[in-house]
Amino acid sequence: MSFNWLDITVFVGFVVAVISIGLLKSRHEKTSEDYFLAGRGLKWWLIGFSLIAANISSEQLVGMSGNAASHIGLAIASYEWMAAITLVVVAFAFLPYFLRAGIYTMPEFLEYRYNATARTIMAVLTLLIYLLLLGSVTYSGALTIRTMAGKMGYDVSIFRGAIVIGFIAMVYVTAGGLKACAWADLIQGSALIVGSAIVMIFAFIKLGGSTEELAFVENVKTGAVGFKTFAQDTGAMDRFWELNKVRMNMFLPKDDKTLPWTALMLGLWIPNFYYWGLNQYITQRTLASSSLAEGQKGIVFSAFMKLLIPFVVVIPGIIAFNLFAKDMQGQSAGDNAAVIARYAQANPETQVVEMATAPSAETVAAWPQEKFMIAVYPDADAVKAAAVTNPFVLPLTQASYDAIAVAEYTVFESDDKAWKTVFGALEKELEVYNASVREAAQAAGVNVTTEKFIAYKYDTALGQLLSSVLPQRTGLVGFVLAALLGAIVSSLAAMLNAASTIFTMDIFKKYLSPNAGQRAMVLLGRVCVVVFSAIAIFLAPQLGNPKISNSIFTIIQAGQGFLSPGILAVFAFGLLVRKAPPIAGVVGLILNVVAYSLLWYLSTVPSIMANDMMAALIGNFLNRMAICFGLCLVAMALITMLKPLPQPIEFHTKTDLNLTSSGGAKLAGIVVVIITLALYVLFSPIGLAK
Repeated sequence: MSFNWLDITVFVGFVVAVISIGLLKSRHEKTSEDYFLAGRGLKWWLIGFSLIAANISSEQLVGMSGNAASHIGLAIASYEWMAAITLVVVAFAFLPYFLRAGIYTMPEFLEYRYNATARTIMAVLTLLIYLLLLGSVTYSGALTIRTMAGKMGYDVSIFRGAIVIGFIAMVYVTAGGLKACAWADLIQGSALIVGSAIVMIFAFIKLGGSTEELAFVENVKTGAVGFKTFAQDTGAMDRFWELNKVRMNMFLPKDDKTLPWTALMLGLWIPNFYYWGLNQYITQRTLASSSLAEGQKGIVFSAFMKLLIPFVVVIPGIIAFNLFAKDMQGQSAGDNAAVIARYAQANPETQVVEMATAPSAETVAAWPQEKFMIAVYPDADAVKAAAVTNPFVLPLTQASYDAIAVAEYTVFESDDKAWKTVFGALEKELEVYNASVREAAQAAGVNVTTEKFIAYKYDTALGQLLSSVLPQRTGLVGFVLAALLGAIVSSLAAMLNAASTIFTMDIFKKYLSPNAGQRAMVLLGRVCVVVFSAIAIFLAPQLGNPKISNSIFTIIQAGQGFLSPGILAVFAFGLLVRKAPPIAGVVGLILNVVAYSLLWYLSTVPSIMANDMMAALIGNFLNRMAICFGLCLVAMALITMLKPLPQPIEFHTKTDLNLTSSGGAKLAGIVVVIITLALYVLFSPIGLAK
């Protein structure tokens, strides 16, 4: 892959245009309403594109395409298609209450409905989760930049990539606030959809013309991977369907750890309703609507676009594994080196790993793909000079090897189902040996340490596509890379703006300086953007640790479980049960954090997870969310029964906005729901069998 003068011109021109238009459209931010809510003047088309641009970022593009490359396949599209239904509900069930209240932030609504304590708890929890989100968005964008740069022959660190992304977002958000974000999103959201469609088209072209072995997942339950070649006259669609039909099913087995079909019944609705209806960096766009009708039309417009996203993001991710599985396996070597070394040192009798000191190039090239070699070199320069490309040869410096801390009882465990097939004939031997380690640990009363092995670096799927399928010297590489960078920057900008709004309005003005003037709040908002940008840049490299997870998308979704079930329960209960007392909201928020933490801990205890029923119940984070959501509702119901308000609470109007609902948006929303249900039928076992 090359990046020529035309690509550079297109890329730089796009970035300059986005920043310039964002700043030009937001030159008069004098009040907090101007800066944080764009003067409450956004129209439906700006709202729609801004919602998509704020949502579809690196964790979507990188994370969703990465999950699609794994055994999950099209099933990951549930986050998009179920969001379409969620958005329609939010437009007509949630938005009228929020606009009537005249609020700046979602925590502020909890004070409007419950009390100041509930508002503060939500504000603090939201800021903590946003730190994770800021880091993860920056990391996954920097990872893609690193992958593409590697294809060009450059070594770009995650930290350097994070600096580029963080700085661009910081510039226009600091200067222009939400209005700058919205106008930049209009360009970046449009470019994102067009750019993703371009990648999909050329991915199919590459698939149809490939003469090499193409990878496929044989069985989504086992994660087994196979390879197949095709006759040259076999078309791209025929190849795609033959390779991937098994991964085009929206309903994964109930014991799947990432997205079982049971989660579609309840668990997945919780993060969806939280994200689209109660999440500040999304709802801030709808709170800035010029009227209720404009907000509803904008939300339904974005719901329709959500139906298209899987076809331009998920499908290319599936193709990426077909084309680049071996490259993804090679990319995983760096992450696996320390993991395998720790395992080998803790288990010297294992037959799946051998140690070698500075092996020759001939030895490395001829090493069989049956077991791993830990190749220890004197220093980083020696590792670089060795240029190891065999994924079963894992290079480490002597210093890194010596620094490895060894736990006595260590086994492999991974969310990546394909890892077992990597060991080939040694898989059964490995399972028997690991079983003996667990028995020894249990007899000694010691917990087993697990090392997460990654068979394939799935999150490099998008980077592989961008660097290998686009035609060179056409400017397309520059345009698509600019669209990707724009999408990343859009989401990061949205989070920066939301985090600064919550800190300024819910913490600073509420507790630290209630009499702060408009200029002081706008200034503080800008300072917060700079501080949060710095945090994102320095946190990003930490999220590349394979011990955390093999998917950044899973990190984000699982982490929000500490927040989303409780917030959704508190909001929904407060809107439906008007006699719920203030203490009910406080208890709901705190109970969720405690319950989710406990369930998360229990899911890490081997003796508990050995029980099939418990494993199915709490092994998946979506199921844990559903349990916590139910617990919060029960607790709030009991409190209300014991101590109801003497009179139902009334939601008084505190705004001058036009609150007339849109009939046309409601009809369009019904159409969106029908199309979504039809897609689930089409890609179900029944639909695929036809």
